[in-house]
Parts: sequence; C-alpha cells; structure tokens
Amino acid sequence: MNVDPFGRVIDYLRVSVTDRCNERCFYCMPEGYKGWSCAQDRLTADEIVRIVEAAAGIGFRKIRLTGGEPLVRKDIVDIATRIWALPGIEALGLSTNGTLLAPLATPLKQAGVRAINVSLDALDGDVYHRITGSQITPALDGIMAAKTAGFEVVKLNCVLLRGLNEDQLLPLAAFAGEHGFPLRFIELMPMAGQFDFDGHFFPLESAVLRLGGWGNLDPVNDRIGNGPARYWRHRPTGAMIGLIGAMTVQHFCEDCNKLRLTSDGKLRPCLGREGEVDLMASLRDGDSITDVFQTALRNKPEDHTFRDGSQTERPMTAIGG
Repeated sequence: MNVDPFGRVIDYLRVSVTDRCNERCFYCMPEGYKGWSCAQDRLTADEIVRIVEAAAGIGFRKIRLTGGEPLVRKDIVDIATRIWALPGIEALGLSTNGTLLAPLATPLKQAGVRAINVSLDALDGDVYHRITGSQITPALDGIMAAKTAGFEVVKLNCVLLRGLNEDQLLPLAAFAGEHGFPLRFIELMPMAGQFDFDGHFFPLESAVLRLGGWGNLDPVNDRIGNGPARYWRHRPTGAMIGLIGAMTVQHFCEDCNKLRLTSDGKLRPCLGREGEVDLMASLRDGDSITDVFQTALRNKPEDHTFRDGSQTERPMTAIGG
C-alpha cells in the first residue's frame, strides 16, 4: 500500500498519453503551444504499459487515460486493452472531449475502459465554439455513443467560466438529468497560459446560485468514481451534480489519492505544485521505475498553492487533465 507523508493512500494514476488535442480550449492550451513537436520525448505504447505494470505492482489500482486528447493517438484502444489485462488493475477510465469518441466508444468498452469523462463546457453551439474553437455536434455524438456502448458511468465535466458559460449551467443540468449523466462543475485553476484568470473565474457558490440555490440541491453520500467531487441531486432536473472547487473549498486536497504521469514521462505528485520526477530517464536507462514512484510519493505535498497566487509552469494540456 502506497502512503504519502500525510497518511493518504495513493492508488490512482492518471496517465497522459499525449499533450496533443484537436480542440483549443484557452484555459488548457495556450495559443501557439507546440510541446508535442518533440516526438522523441513522448512515451511509446510499450513504455506506457511498462510504467502502468510497475505501478500496479506496487499497489496502484485505478488508472485513467488522459491527454491532451487521448483519442488522437491511433493506438489508444491497444493501450487500453493492454492496461486492462495487467494484474492488479481494478478500474480503467478515460477522459476526452468526446469529438472523436463516436466510432471508438464500443471498441474502448470492449478494450476494458469502464468509465468515460467528457468535457462539455456548453450546450449552445456558439458558446461551445467560443471556448473550444470546435463544433459541438461531434462531441454530443460521442456522448450518446458512450451511453449506447454501456460504460459503467459516463460523466460530464464543465469548467466554470465567467463571461462565457454562466447561462449554460441549467441547460447542462437538464441534459445530464435527462440522460442520467453525472455532471461536474469545476472551478477554473490558474494554469500556465496567457488567459485572464481573474476575469474568467466563476466560483462554485455563484454556480449554485445559477442552479437555484442550495435549497435545490440534496446531498448525495455516494461517491462516483475516484475524483474529488462532492455530489448533490438537483431537484428541478434530477441531475446528479458534482462540485469541484480547488480554489474555494477548504481542505480540498485532504483526500487526494493520485499521482500524474505526463506524456513526456514525468511523475507529478500534485497538479498545483511543481516537483516532478523524471521517470522516462530511468525507464530508458534501465533503472528502477519503482524507485521513481517512491520518490514521487515522498514528494507529494499536503496541498496545492493555487490560492497563494501561483500558477503551474506547464499548461494543463502538458500535465494531463
């Protein structure tokens, strides 16, 4: 069992298989970002599987494939298949923007993926395009294909953005309630990039008011998945609403159970602090991967530093969602 310096059991590894994406959400990918141009610095499918195998051998049980957009990798179904076959893996999820998901939903389900998270910051096509630079129809097609494929859970993620999607919260809740999708509202975080964080920050409390206030939300004790969301049932729509507030929720990190693997082979103990450990170098030099994991676990901090005004050196797309 992996226990960090603060007594938290760490059994969840988020694996970024690429920093490329077919969308351009400003809060995730800064304009002009071309990190993926150094192809030799990216992990191969064999290396990803070897790393996850080592992680499973020391007690990691939950794996999520992320990006960038993981479905831009042509070998993503093969990667999922091989990871699900590893001894010790109990949960395999994938996070996506959904635009490439429609033809891949059933193959991913057959490969062993059990849970799908889809980023959906708006239901209105014009608003969606303003945020992502893309069209909404492929994303909605992907979401419905995931529902048809029969994953154990299909969750929707909405980043709260002042001046962009405040009026989308109720339509999103109605959509989620109609189809039985848990919907998570996520506070914007100050990741690296040239965007107006203060101007776009929209706190959870304001989102709750948009949903009609706390009187319209009944607490749900069940935890859905492995993330930090606290869930509520929205009475008007029946939607299961998760609230993720890294900026305004005190003790946000006290139950953190994860490490992140970046697509260029760094183990990152915390999304909101630096302190990465270079796993790729050890992997390619034939050194112990397990030792690198233990170093990352020792480096895991008690909490993030976003509320101190700091931001990450990497944009989100280069860390992994």
